[in-house]
Amino acid sequence: MKVVAITACHTGIAHCYMAADRLVEAARSLNIQIKVETQGAMGIENKISEREFDSADHILLATEISPSESERYAGKPLTIVSVQEAINHPIALLKKFK
Repeated sequence: MKVVAITACHTGIAHCYMAADRLVEAARSLNIQIKVETQGAMGIENKISEREFDSADHILLATEISPSESERYAGKPLTIVSVQEAINHPIALLKKFK
């Protein structure tokens, strides 16, 4: 199972990075491959390629704002949750994709 995720928040200082870390930890515990792109104060980090979007089983947006470069996943099925949901319940969230 492959999941790609984008995390982004208003200030882009802490919460998007916390969500990314929690999703990576949860994915490891569930034996799910995940790549998480963060969109924060430093811009886009760990950018997901078009190829990675295409090969993913699920696309997850954990955001409080509209992520940059949304045309990369336009028309593809995705799940949108709050950053807080990804921070507080990452295992439950990823289990929905199994």
